[in-house]
Amino acid sequence: MTPLDLAGYLVAALMTAVALWRMPAALWGDEEDKRRRALWGCYAGFAVALWTKTRAVRIALNDSAVTDLAVLIKHYTATIAILAILSYIVAIYGHYPDAGTVPRHVRFARAIQQVATKASIATLILLTVLFFTVVDRSVPSDRFVADHAGQWGATLYMSVFYLYLGTASAVCAYQWALATAGAGLRHLRVGLGMMTFAMFIGVGYTVSRTLFLWIGVVDTPSEDFALKFDEITEAAQVVLFAFFAVGASVPALGKGQRRARLWRAQVKLHGLWYELMTAFPEQPFDPPASLARELTRFDTPADLRVDRWAADIADAVEKLRHYVPDTLLPAARAAAADDSGDAPDGGKAGPLAEAYWIKAALRARSTGAPASGAATVAARHATDQDGEVAWLVRVATACRTVTQDRAEQVLARAVSAASAESAPATGTTAPARTPSLEETA
Repeated sequence: MTPLDLAGYLVAALMTAVALWRMPAALWGDEEDKRRRALWGCYAGFAVALWTKTRAVRIALNDSAVTDLAVLIKHYTATIAILAILSYIVAIYGHYPDAGTVPRHVRFARAIQQVATKASIATLILLTVLFFTVVDRSVPSDRFVADHAGQWGATLYMSVFYLYLGTASAVCAYQWALATAGAGLRHLRVGLGMMTFAMFIGVGYTVSRTLFLWIGVVDTPSEDFALKFDEITEAAQVVLFAFFAVGASVPALGKGQRRARLWRAQVKLHGLWYELMTAFPEQPFDPPASLARELTRFDTPADLRVDRWAADIADAVEKLRHYVPDTLLPAARAAAADDSGDAPDGGKAGPLAEAYWIKAALRARSTGAPASGAATVAARHATDQDGEVAWLVRVATACRTVTQDRAEQVLARAVSAASAESAPATGTTAPARTPSLEETA
């Protein structure tokens, strides 16, 4: 296996990985999100085309009952992928008011897209006719362009495909160059720049190959020169698809990082959420399941699931307030300060105090404490949903360190303090008083 063959397998695997990565968003996105579907169609089409170019696949197909079948499949799938990418270019510009001014580059993209479908169908039909009529397929080929150099039938066939491919590459290069200049975010600018560079390589690839084929009709090149030219241009195409796949994925890295954070949040929140939902099974929309099952619920987006879990935890805590005395909050804070060596409202003690409160409240409810008025709880620690989730993750992490015995000790201390408060005063000694929320905050 030559280095070029190995590179062909690697870039085909890369494009396939990107297509699989983008597939869920394309299949389960809403009807308004045409961009993801169009871009995924481009990835999927080029992935199939690239696999037909790999050595093992192309030899197997070219030696099949239909000679050089790999070439025809490659051009079919590439044509469909190009149509998808032209649709993507139009989709990214969104909608403009009918009465408003539409930028010239948007009008240009729309004009190209309007004829793209018809041009694609015409190209597929013409390629099919030429492939089965004028292309010499008496002997299976390995490198189609090099093996058919100097043959007018193969030259005409490839010229039709290169005209379509080159035009689409030039349109993409023009549109993405404009988009790169106007991109505000660095990762978007880098991604668009890489895709623009890939399309310029595509233009050079199609022009050079077309010239080589037609010059070869007039003056047939030597076998060594034809093979060397084919290898050089194939290497350029490998670079093209590598830049295209990586560049198109760069803008999505920000979203990918957010998905990773959401995934980690689910992993860390699940234990606390599961314990609370088991105590209040009527709270969640669906019965709580194992972590593996929850992470594979593809019918609900990760961000929505995390937000729902945060709301479920908050609602469960609100219900637990009715089973504990006001003295549980200062008792939990004191225990957290003792165990962490931090101030009662410090960065370490804060989440641990809430963890003690939740664990002790769950213990009180499970042992049959009667429901009564709502007890005092700590003030909210965040002003937005992301901040609330981050706080709950810290609390959930602290909950995993709280043993059942320690929770019972905190609860016993709180009950004892509540009993002391409710006992009648003797002499002139003032009764013990539970600190208020403002005093303990």
